[in-house]
Amino acid sequence: MHLAGGAAVAAAAGSAGAVAADPLPTFAADAPLEGLGWPQRGGTVFEAPLPPLPDQLEGGRIEPPSGYVPEPREASDIDAFAEAEALAEDPPTALPFEFNQDGFTAALDLPEAYRPWRDRPTKWENISPDTQSSFLDEFGVIQYRSDWDAPGYDHPVAQIQFGLGCVTSYRTEQDPARKEMFLTRAKAQAGRLIETRVEARGAWYFPYPFDFTHGTHSGVDYAAPWYSGMAQGEAISLFIQLADLEGVTEEERTLYRAAADGAFYSLLRADDGTPWAVNRNSAGYLWIQEYPGNTPGTGDYTYNGMIFAMFGLWDYIIATGNELAIALFDGCCTTIDRYFPLLRNQRWISYYCQTHRIPTVSYHQHHINLFRQLHWQTGSPRFARMTDQLTDDYPSPTVPATSTIAFAAGTHTLYRFDTDADGDYVAAKGDAQLETKSVTFARATQAPANKRRRIMGRGIYYRINAGAYTGWWIGEYYPNAYLIGQYLPTVCLPPRTLTFPANSPATCYLLDADGMFTSPRTVTFANPSNAPFDRRAIVNGRSMYRISAGSLTGYWVWAGNVSADGG
Repeated sequence: MHLAGGAAVAAAAGSAGAVAADPLPTFAADAPLEGLGWPQRGGTVFEAPLPPLPDQLEGGRIEPPSGYVPEPREASDIDAFAEAEALAEDPPTALPFEFNQDGFTAALDLPEAYRPWRDRPTKWENISPDTQSSFLDEFGVIQYRSDWDAPGYDHPVAQIQFGLGCVTSYRTEQDPARKEMFLTRAKAQAGRLIETRVEARGAWYFPYPFDFTHGTHSGVDYAAPWYSGMAQGEAISLFIQLADLEGVTEEERTLYRAAADGAFYSLLRADDGTPWAVNRNSAGYLWIQEYPGNTPGTGDYTYNGMIFAMFGLWDYIIATGNELAIALFDGCCTTIDRYFPLLRNQRWISYYCQTHRIPTVSYHQHHINLFRQLHWQTGSPRFARMTDQLTDDYPSPTVPATSTIAFAAGTHTLYRFDTDADGDYVAAKGDAQLETKSVTFARATQAPANKRRRIMGRGIYYRINAGAYTGWWIGEYYPNAYLIGQYLPTVCLPPRTLTFPANSPATCYLLDADGMFTSPRTVTFANPSNAPFDRRAIVNGRSMYRISAGSLTGYWVWAGNVSADGG
């Protein structure tokens, strides 16, 4: 079920086929570059790679536990059927408290590739990690350490995310031996969570067995054992997804479903007792706290940790249809929707959490990906628009080696900014302008680029990385200077709706194999006309939508010529 409604498709009426209002500069196929010293290249389609999963303990200090932490249970002491029966005897039957709900629902028909964690497979070369911060113990379970020679500890979020990556790889792996190893690793992580769980308040909690203090986030100061709503929600995903695999036994399936129930029940316990992971703020909004405060109702109000936990609710709804999970998911979506303006930092890097409001570049790309998935999981275009805004505020700066800037004939201003050697932002330098230069090209030409990013306090710029102007930047400004091809595409699932305004010409284009616009069609409608679109991307330097039905199917239209999602 989706919140998004249907939409009329743009008809063939209007002046389709009229002359384009904004023709492209012409490029001769064999024209040499003037002063740039670089051969011409074709277009590209570039989707920014996902950054590594965030380190939940980054910026903090871990110490040996100052309190008592129980030893893990022996696997032989765990009876799957007894666990299931115990949880089923007296399950929570009510929400922890009343909270705001705006009617967000889970999309029940989401294709496999778009479901939670399918974008995060564990690579085969990472099946047995051994790094400065993580390694496997003798049972194949991830252990976290602060340095090579430091002791290792169970780390619930790290174990869950590694396990989910192994589940994802298990689904697609063709080699039987590798497939079996992925499943073995995933089971080991789930088993450790079950062995170390704390049963309290009719729910299961997964303890962190070390003391932890964050260096800059006041209030994140814990003595072992402590708990995280991020781990509680993500654990639901691991248990539900494991229970769905054909490679588990019926006894294991029963245990994993019981474990998912136990983790879910923790999200039905308010902050009027300990441990706790959810609270309601003073305005009546529900929060799953990645870092719960040491006193009720307090916490870091961390955005990414809450959304990752929400994925567990989505998985639980799909598996069980539980009405309480449906309400919690609605409440969480309502909260994220309401507080997006506090997460967003317009035309710059988004904020990590509500309490401290620190722009954190390493999390901005995570926010983009998480909001994209909320759009898929709810069908709500509201989250799609938020994804667009975050993408435009601070787009992923990396572009592939084949990226090419098209320059129109005429005069252009180039810039030098104070960055690191690779053109990346350095806070102490602040992207200060160091120098400008005017260059004039008698005809259209091209140059290679290795960065497309927002310069602090400015617009989007490209960094030239070869030829006479290596290291200089040019502002993105269609049709004078733009990267050829599609960048940062977002799949719109379900399709969104764009509207052509009445009596306003709009030119639509197809794209050829080189990323160049072809077959321009200028359309004008006497009345506002709707069309669905299934993709949004930066195409040749502009935000554009790809129409997915009607006479303009496959055509791209500039976002500035239309409105989207009824806006």
